[in-house]
Amino acid sequence: MVEHLPPLPWIILFSPLVAAALITLTSLRAPKRAAGLALTGILVSLAATVAMFVFHSQNTLMPAETTYTWIAAGPVRIEFGFLIDQLSLLMLLIVTGVGSCIFLYSTGYMHGDPSYARFFASLSLFAFSMLGIVLANNFIMLFVFWELVAVSSYLLIGFWFEKPSAADAGNKAFIVNRLADFGMVLGIFTVWTLSGAAGERTFGFTALSHIYPDALRSGLIAPGLAAVGALLVFCGVAGKSAQFPLYIWLPDAMEGPTPVSALIHAATMVAAGVYMMARVFFIVEGLPQALEVIAVIGAVTATLAGLLALVQNDIKKILAYSTVSQLGYMVLALGLGGTTPAMYHLTTHAFFKALLFLGAGSMIHALHTQDIWHMGGLARKMPVTAWTFVIGTLALCGLPPLSGFFSKDEILTVAYDHNKALYAVALFNAGLTAFYMTRALWVAVLGKERSHGHGHGHHPAHESPAVMTVPLIVLAVLSVVGGFIGIPAWIQSAHHHGEAHHGIHLNLTVAVSSVLAAAAGLMGGSLLYARHKGSEDPLARALGPVHTLLVNKYYLDDFFAGLGNFFQRTVAGVLSWFDVQVVIRRGVDGVAGLTAGFGGLVRRAQTGRAQTYALMFGAGVIALVYCVVMRS
Repeated sequence: MVEHLPPLPWIILFSPLVAAALITLTSLRAPKRAAGLALTGILVSLAATVAMFVFHSQNTLMPAETTYTWIAAGPVRIEFGFLIDQLSLLMLLIVTGVGSCIFLYSTGYMHGDPSYARFFASLSLFAFSMLGIVLANNFIMLFVFWELVAVSSYLLIGFWFEKPSAADAGNKAFIVNRLADFGMVLGIFTVWTLSGAAGERTFGFTALSHIYPDALRSGLIAPGLAAVGALLVFCGVAGKSAQFPLYIWLPDAMEGPTPVSALIHAATMVAAGVYMMARVFFIVEGLPQALEVIAVIGAVTATLAGLLALVQNDIKKILAYSTVSQLGYMVLALGLGGTTPAMYHLTTHAFFKALLFLGAGSMIHALHTQDIWHMGGLARKMPVTAWTFVIGTLALCGLPPLSGFFSKDEILTVAYDHNKALYAVALFNAGLTAFYMTRALWVAVLGKERSHGHGHGHHPAHESPAVMTVPLIVLAVLSVVGGFIGIPAWIQSAHHHGEAHHGIHLNLTVAVSSVLAAAAGLMGGSLLYARHKGSEDPLARALGPVHTLLVNKYYLDDFFAGLGNFFQRTVAGVLSWFDVQVVIRRGVDGVAGLTAGFGGLVRRAQTGRAQTYALMFGAGVIALVYCVVMRS
């Protein structure tokens, strides 16, 4: 392994941070300069990433790592360093490439917003935080940037904090992720402690990947404890990548500006959990019970979120639940040992889901509504937005030869080879995805215009400016060609796990089944919505009581709200009573009162009179004489 890297990782990491600092210090009242600084920062990171990709490809120096000691305290050594390999380079290209498109798009979408500069400062801070996760070479550095991502996403989700719903969404995302990250912290220190059984306690990924699996296979690490540690680390994944039951924050996060939804909730932040699990897959490899739990959680998440997407009327929430469902697909693949299919789907999903979010943002920007039943008839009025949205939809549905077909097929193939029941669930979700996206497509884009003048303010539909449509075209091209650019082979060379020894191949049975499932969903959605002209959803009548259950999101939000109230009122009330009545009044005040009473008694002996002291002295002499006489 190469021990020294050229300065490119430093440039990649700190360019967005420099941009955020300069915007905050110099450009809060200069919107155009703020946008220019933010765009320059992310483009510099993109250029440095491409340069590093070319450098390492030509010199075959990967993996390459550099490490600096940050804190050394006895046996605990905390380092700051960069790990460059195929996995991190792929993720860097996604974050900086898709991020650049979104930054450019944002200059048009956010035009005229009174907090324009603050938006780009927060966006640059987020890019810095996400790049830190990708470049980290150890658990502690990763966790520091993991929390910075949480802070910056809180700022972006609650960007329009004057709206109570946006402020609440930011708080909800922050609190749910803190709950998940508590488990992650316990998992990190469990792994660190168990690594000592192999002779070296370390947080470094490279060292752990060498010693941890061997120690587990040789019995130096108890499988039960290793499984607990791995699942605790997975708690962080469940929070960031919105897995059941912690996915409840992601749909609410759509309260942020649409470019935020595209960047944080399609291309980067929610993908951080999947990336992190692929990076540290060595802690769960060889633990079938832990892998099974992860796979089942992924399958449950994909199904529950897909069903919820059926009944949403807000176009951003349809895409939000779709994101949760696709993340469930990726986690399912991880649980079946398929790190390569998971990362492959993460990559293609970043292309077409960012495209869909930005397309939705273009519609919202033009129509001033997010309700799909107030849209429609956009193919002629907004052709670039409409047809790129169609491409993104078909890619998400997994139709060949678009990128989603290839990556989704790899996940289905892994499930087919390892667990037929989970394969059936995944196949069902493929059809479900096609159905709810066809619903959104026909109602919001291709169908009849459903609201004269479009939207509450009667804004006529019009195509977005070039600064918004050019990113749509770029992402549409990537959504088309993403399946042909050799991503799986590139990812495989970064891993030494089970699936890396098999080539990426097309399983004809799986491919035909997935296409048929997608076609069934497309056909069902088209039959139900292509000619539907009303403003009421025909699915509501067809589903009956199930529709009510789905509209209320399985009452999970109510359950967690009730749980929060229980702890805030009942448990906190009991603890408050115990604190006041037992700890303070009986404990603190009781000891203080006892001390004061004893002090009062002693104080009474100090009268200041010679007669009293003489009396006490005489009594003492008599007592001493008595004791001496009695003992003799």
